[in-house]
Amino acid sequence: MSKENVLIVGGGFGGVKVALELANDHRFSVKLLSERPDFRYYPTLYRTATGGRRANSSISLTSIFKDRSVELIQARAVSLDRKAKTITTEDGQILSYQTLVLALGVVTNYFNIKGLKQYAFGIKSLEDAEKLKHHLHQQLIDDHQPDLNYVIVGGGPTGIELAGALTHYLNYLMQVHGSPKKEVHIDLVEAESRILPNLPRDASRIVKRQLRRLGVQLFIGKPVVGETSDELIVGTKPIKSHTVIWTAGVTNNPFFKQNSFLITAHGKVATDIYLQAEDNIFVLGDNANTPYSGQAQTAIADGQFVATNLRRRASNKKFKSYVAKPPITVIPVGQKWAAVIWGKLRIYGCLGWMLREFADLIGFHDYEPWHKATEQWFTEFGSENRCLVCALSESR
Repeated sequence: MSKENVLIVGGGFGGVKVALELANDHRFSVKLLSERPDFRYYPTLYRTATGGRRANSSISLTSIFKDRSVELIQARAVSLDRKAKTITTEDGQILSYQTLVLALGVVTNYFNIKGLKQYAFGIKSLEDAEKLKHHLHQQLIDDHQPDLNYVIVGGGPTGIELAGALTHYLNYLMQVHGSPKKEVHIDLVEAESRILPNLPRDASRIVKRQLRRLGVQLFIGKPVVGETSDELIVGTKPIKSHTVIWTAGVTNNPFFKQNSFLITAHGKVATDIYLQAEDNIFVLGDNANTPYSGQAQTAIADGQFVATNLRRRASNKKFKSYVAKPPITVIPVGQKWAAVIWGKLRIYGCLGWMLREFADLIGFHDYEPWHKATEQWFTEFGSENRCLVCALSESR
């Protein structure tokens, strides 16, 4: 009996989940095409940027698919030939498929704001997080003092998580580097009328109060209009800084426009009730025009949904229709404090932080067996600072 040739493009939450669900099912031949050799666990990138271990945000795809019948291909998809049913990669590989699953994730959007791409740091990839961490260390090595201001642009979960962790980390770095004790100034800039504009107002208000307790200065309703090498222009006000971190904007992967997919007004790919953009081409996670697109939990659920329907079809059963489920939002804000928004339920403080830690354990288990997920989870409690000064200090 011939196997259904399933090609999955994207090694993130959704793509890896589909591959895991179909792996070792004798009815499918599964290939996973990813630009990177590892799976990135994005919820912990802010920790990696503020002294956490790189391993906490990265799991080898080879490790995830050990003893599973999935062929891993590392390359970047550039074009789709619908008639031939092939994907061509940047390095010239031509990969055939019968069923195509696209879960490519998003890319940073600077909204054409002058200077941002050139001068701002990011936190949307492991490389971004490591670059920012290196900068924080190098600044203290070169200047023997912190920056005048650390400016985070974006009042969504990522910006808030980073703002909450940065003060503690910078105080630690000043101590280790022997810099004179100095008050750290952290600014959080949000163009909308409140932080967390996509969440309920009561949650936004409590998180705002917690940020202020941590000493974070908020610039709400203030759009960024430009950046130079030593300042960020917010509205009409310049803020002196050599450390501006852009967390505010993403846009859909350019692959979809370049390959003539139908794009909605929200910039997402139009899909039907089975997450199909076209016959036998499924689009999921951040790329699809679903109610909660952009959330890791949504991408995982999408992956499970598509895999389930493919298995149903292989068993001569009809597809089920897609039902969007509201994700549970958990946002850490400083040491051992987090906000949990679960429908009408709200949990704040240490209990919220404990729930976030548990959620990360469950998140790792979505991709690894319990013993490996537990090992991965324990990396959250370690530190990794790749600078000579810190290495010497920690060895004493």
